[in-house]
Amino acid sequence: MAGAVSWLGVYMLLPKPMWIYVFGHEFTHAIWTWLCGGRVKGMKVSANGGHVYVTKDNFLITLAPYFFPLYALVVAGGFALGNRLWGWSGVVPEAAFHMLLGAAYAFHVTLTAHIMQTRQPDITSQGWLFSMVIIFLGNALVLLLAVPLLTGRVELAQAFGWWGESLSQMGGWAWANTASIIQP
Repeated sequence: MAGAVSWLGVYMLLPKPMWIYVFGHEFTHAIWTWLCGGRVKGMKVSANGGHVYVTKDNFLITLAPYFFPLYALVVAGGFALGNRLWGWSGVVPEAAFHMLLGAAYAFHVTLTAHIMQTRQPDITSQGWLFSMVIIFLGNALVLLLAVPLLTGRVELAQAFGWWGESLSQMGGWAWANTASIIQP
């Protein structure tokens, strides 16, 4: 939370680092293109926007920058690598990791929300409703995976079990309430 609050102060008081955001946005398109078996032909980035030239496109590639927090994953990966290679555990305080991770995730959320206030070709090409559903579910899945992995207090399978149980309860509630509305 301290990292997120710190980032919010930077976001509100200083110029927005749009070139850094746009680079991450376009690079995320590239990563997901590779993950989906495509090739990247080139990339253009400026503070005003960017574009990546790819050989393959689908809704995951198009919408990934809105739910895939690249810089938060870079922070988590950097600390994991540092712990593995150089034994950072105990040397670099856990609080520093959590602060940087919170700031990186807040960076993703705030600048994604900021950029969504303008007409985004990624969103319009996929349809607004479909895009919003995928972006919401993608962000929920990232958090569902990240929280157990980062805290180490809950097994991933247990977190998915809780998620499934909650979805089942919500579905049961929706079914019961819908049935009472439909019946005369």
